[in-house]
Amino acid sequence: MRGNKFTYTTVLAAHVALGIAVFAAPLLSKVYGFLVLIMGTVLLLNTKNKNNEALVLAAYAVGSEVLLRMTGGNLVHEIGKYEVLYFLILGMFYTGFSKRSWIYLFFIMLLVPGVYIGATTMLDGVNVRKAIMFNILGELTLGISAIYCYQRKVTLEQMQYIIKALALPLVSVLVYLFLYTPSIKDVVTGTQSNFETSGGFGPNQVSTVLGLGMFCFLALLMMYSKTRKEQLVHLGLLLIASYRGIVTFSRGGVFTALAMMAVFFFTLFWFAKLRTRNFILRLVLIGFVLGSLVWSYSVIQTGGLIENRYANQDARGREKEDSLGGREQIAGTEIQMFMDNPIWGIGVGNNKGYREQLTGIVAASHNEITRLLAEHGAFGIVALLILIVTPLFLYINNKAHLFLVSFYIFWALTINHAAMRIAAPAFVYALALLNVQVTNDDKNTLHREPSVPPQTE
Repeated sequence: MRGNKFTYTTVLAAHVALGIAVFAAPLLSKVYGFLVLIMGTVLLLNTKNKNNEALVLAAYAVGSEVLLRMTGGNLVHEIGKYEVLYFLILGMFYTGFSKRSWIYLFFIMLLVPGVYIGATTMLDGVNVRKAIMFNILGELTLGISAIYCYQRKVTLEQMQYIIKALALPLVSVLVYLFLYTPSIKDVVTGTQSNFETSGGFGPNQVSTVLGLGMFCFLALLMMYSKTRKEQLVHLGLLLIASYRGIVTFSRGGVFTALAMMAVFFFTLFWFAKLRTRNFILRLVLIGFVLGSLVWSYSVIQTGGLIENRYANQDARGREKEDSLGGREQIAGTEIQMFMDNPIWGIGVGNNKGYREQLTGIVAASHNEITRLLAEHGAFGIVALLILIVTPLFLYINNKAHLFLVSFYIFWALTINHAAMRIAAPAFVYALALLNVQVTNDDKNTLHREPSVPPQTE
C-alpha cells in the first residue's frame, strides 16, 4: 500500500515538473506528445487490454489534449481525437465490444448522408477533406468511444484510474497557466474571454477542461482519497482549478463544473445512509464557504471585472445586448439552415460557408445540437435522440454508476457552448455508458468519509 501511495505522489510530482518543463522549453511538449502515443501503444500491446488499459489511455489522451495544443506539442491539430480512436479501436481488437452497442453503429451510419452531401456540394476554394474531418471527427470519436464503453463492466474502484488519467495532465495545465500568467491583475483589462489568463490559447477550451478538472478533483477528494495528504492535495487542486477556470473569463466551463458537482453531491446524498447524508450536507456547506472565498479572491485579482462578466456587463458596468457572445445568432442561422433543408441538411463542412452567404458572418459553430440539425437534417434529429435517450435508459439498471449523470451533464452543457472542438465531451459522454459494478472494496470506498484521518498502516 505504501508503494502505491508513493507512486501516485511521484506521478503527481512528475506532472508538476512537466508543466514547468514545457513552459521553459516548448520543444519538450512535442517529445511529450510523441511519448504519450508510443508508451500507450507499448502498454496496450503488452497488456492486451486485460484491465481496460485502452480506456485509461484514451482518458489520458483527452486530459492532455489542451496542454499539447496550448504548448504546440501536437503533431496534428486533432491528434487528441485520433488517439482516442486509436487506443479504443486497438482495445476492442483485444477484448471486443457489446453486441448491443449496435445503436451507436447506427448513429455513425446516420452521419454518412451528410458527409456525402458535404463532399459533393462544397464551395469552391474549400479544402473538402479538412472541412469534413473538422466537422465530423467529434461525432466519430463519440460513436467509437460509445461502442467501446457501452455496457462494458468496470468496478467503481477502477473508475478512479480513469478519473486520475483525465486529471493528471490538467495538473500540468495549471502549472503552465501560473507560469504563463503569474499576475492576473496585469493582464485583465476588460470582461471579454481572456487569452492571457488562458495560457495564450482559446479561453473556451481551457475553461472547459478546467471545469472537467474541477469535477475530477472533487470526485478524487470525495471517493478516492485514502490519506489526509491525498485529501489536501485534491482539495488544493480543486480550489486552484476553480480559480484559474474563473479568470479565463469564459463562463461555460465553470457553470458546467458547478452543475456536475451539484448533481454528484445529490447522487451521493440520495444513495447514502442517514449518518453519511449528514456528513455530505456538512461538506456542501464547507464547499459553499470555500467557493465563496475563491470567488472573492478572483474578484480582487480582476479588479471586480469578473463580477461584470458573470453579470453580462462590460467593463463600465453596462448591460450587454447578447448574453452568449454572439452564439445565439450563430445558432439561429443553423436553425434557419435546417428549416431550409429539413430532410438531408446542408451537408457536413458547409456550415461556415453557408452562414457567410446567409448573413455575412464568418464564424464556426459553437453549438453541436444546432450544427447536427443544420448539416444532417432529419438524420441529425434521429442521431441526437439516440445520444439523449440512451444514457438515461441505461441509468435505470445502472444506479451504481455514481458519475453517470454528471458525465452526461458535462456532454450536454459543453456541446452547447463549445461544440466538440476537443475530444473531452465525446469521450466523457461515452463514460456514462459504462456498466459500473460494486465490489466489497467499492463499498468501503462509498462509506469512507474523506475528512476522517487515515488509519495507521
